[in-house]
Amino acid sequence: MSSTVPTGRPILIGEVLFDCFPDGSRILGGAPFNVAWHLQALGLAPLLVSRVGSDALGDRILTAMEEWGMDTSAIQTDPDRPTGTVEVSLDDGPRFDIVPDRAWDALDGRLASAAVSRVDGALLYHGTLIARSEVSATAVQTVRAMSGLPVFLDVNLRDPWWTPASVRRLLFGTRWLKLNEDELEALEDETRDLVLAERLRTARVRYALDTVVLTRGEAGATAVSADGAIDGTAPQPPSMVDSVGAGDAFSAVWIAGLLRDWPWRITFDRAMAFASLVCGHRGAVIPDRSVYTGLLDAWSDTVTANSG
Repeated sequence: MSSTVPTGRPILIGEVLFDCFPDGSRILGGAPFNVAWHLQALGLAPLLVSRVGSDALGDRILTAMEEWGMDTSAIQTDPDRPTGTVEVSLDDGPRFDIVPDRAWDALDGRLASAAVSRVDGALLYHGTLIARSEVSATAVQTVRAMSGLPVFLDVNLRDPWWTPASVRRLLFGTRWLKLNEDELEALEDETRDLVLAERLRTARVRYALDTVVLTRGEAGATAVSADGAIDGTAPQPPSMVDSVGAGDAFSAVWIAGLLRDWPWRITFDRAMAFASLVCGHRGAVIPDRSVYTGLLDAWSDTVTANSG
């Protein structure tokens, strides 16, 4: 992978919330939280910058993070807005009703920048959903500018919480971009007549990206960088439960590969395999540490001590 990635801790900024499923269960979610959860279990000591309500759900988030060994020092508490929730429907694939005006929509840029400045950061991860409110979008841009860290942008288009203009503003200054096929169609529809690899190359050049990764569900994924293009098909999970969080699992392993300088192909294959593994569990995170221990054992030939 890229030798220009600095050593240090991955920093993630954005939403943390509860996914509420049709059976009444509530499971922790939010793409930045999901990725941070995986990175913690993979030994990379992430710093998650987010905001929760001063309520029972917010307390549950902080407790879960502490029990998992995660750093909670950059989690803000909002005295007025409740902790975020999402109503999840699993009919014909996961659908998300993201309840508006939650705590993470009021991220304080000053507090976020102060938290980030206290750690040795390696890269900055965020999605596009955090930009649905002007306050949090400004906070993210403030942290990007203040930290100067290379950015991993994970596109997550959720109607009606995005516009092409708002997403494209985030693309400039990004080093690594991940998106899915629907998101590519929505953002780069003018290149639809090109073959897939050329579409990704065009986006890479347009936004001066290092790498573009396109996830394609059961069809696998495709990645394009200066070194060329690679693609592959994800293995099938032993039992399919739901695909919630599969893309976040892919992102986490891709970040692990960047920080540990794994070969590109190995990172790609491991990211797809882990995304498939998550599909065998309910929700986006896995509370069983032995799953991650097994992965680290299997990956021991390329795991290094670069854990920040």
